[in-house]
Amino acid sequence: MSRAISVRALAAEALADIALSGHSLREVADRALSRLPDSRDRALLTALLNEGARWWPRFDAALDRLLDKPIRRNEPVIHALLVTALVQLEVLEMPAYASVAATVEAVRELRRPRLVGLANAVLRRWQRERDTHLAALDATPATRHAHPAWLADAIAADWPDRAEAVLAAANIEPPLMLRVNRRRATRDAVAEALRGAGQTVEPHAWLVDALVLPHSTDVTRLPGFAEGLFAVQDGAAQVPADLLDLADGQHVLDACAAPGGKACHAIERADVALLAVESEARRAPRIRQNLERLGLDARVVVADAGDTSAWWDGRPFERMMIDAPCSATGVIRRRPDVRLHRRAADIDALVAQQGRILAACWDTLAPGGRLLYVTCSLLRRENEGVVGTFVAGRDDAKVVPVSLPVGQPAAIGWQILPGDGDLDGMYYALLEKSATSAA
Repeated sequence: MSRAISVRALAAEALADIALSGHSLREVADRALSRLPDSRDRALLTALLNEGARWWPRFDAALDRLLDKPIRRNEPVIHALLVTALVQLEVLEMPAYASVAATVEAVRELRRPRLVGLANAVLRRWQRERDTHLAALDATPATRHAHPAWLADAIAADWPDRAEAVLAAANIEPPLMLRVNRRRATRDAVAEALRGAGQTVEPHAWLVDALVLPHSTDVTRLPGFAEGLFAVQDGAAQVPADLLDLADGQHVLDACAAPGGKACHAIERADVALLAVESEARRAPRIRQNLERLGLDARVVVADAGDTSAWWDGRPFERMMIDAPCSATGVIRRRPDVRLHRRAADIDALVAQQGRILAACWDTLAPGGRLLYVTCSLLRRENEGVVGTFVAGRDDAKVVPVSLPVGQPAAIGWQILPGDGDLDGMYYALLEKSATSAA
């Protein structure tokens, strides 16, 4: 079995699990990559899975135009294989003769010999009628930018002047951003070490702990990673440490804390006593692993942040972050499978959960304390909608103005949209509790 055929067949099986069975891209990719010792195979598989998930809504729709009868239900792996073939042709721009031949051979490898002729015919038809099909796909925002129709419509409704740019930005490879652990190194020293290892790296223009590399790489092989000199964190996720005005001695809560990047950043900034609360037991070890590698200390509790009886000892917090569970619509460029798994019907439940967590955590905030509500959502209902409803029902909550070098003001708080300053999409609302309020 040849190397190229093996990778394409493996990619088809994995992509079917992601797109048609609802499995996580990260988890499926990790399992699939473990079967490939060769670095070239791993690179190809990574590209096929990432771009296959990113562009699935576009090329899934293309197959509906190319096939007389859909096969996604009865032959999901072959359907996914054909999506990866179109990705090779149109996104990765691989040679047509090689991609078509390898895809057809992969059908045999997947033990579907009766579908060999179908696969060959579909891809040949795409090549003959390519311009016609591309024009039809480009006619609507959803298939032009490979977003589910409900999300394309929601973004157009919330950000009518920016919708086209936001949808396009979600399909552009993001830079790799690092956060230097200032307790162990300086930004200049880490940058110098990375350049010495052949990396192109620049300090971020206004995020004081951030370094920017133009492309993704295996960070575990970079100098300083094992020693805990830096962590991977998009610049938008580094903003909370700036907004919270952290100081030594503060009692700090990070609700919904996994994987722990914001918690670690807060501890790197000041000698705070931090409690990290995470509801998903399977994600909590990531917090502890990050703390250990970076040489930091915090208390980690597995509990529902909205049930304070399960984790609060009665000592009020001076600062807190609520990185609320959300639609993740602002980080689709890094997590392309979000567009495959999130549904419009999910938003009502998320909004209810966000409001519940915000109200519960507010009661543990000390008078004069500050709470930063954060989501990686672009949808106003999850952002100023949640915060506005909360503030309207409280006489002890004051909105503290937020302004950043990129992004735009929301009705309450501040919104970064994907592509603003080459950052992920993220929302921030800073609230202060009346100094006369009782915790």
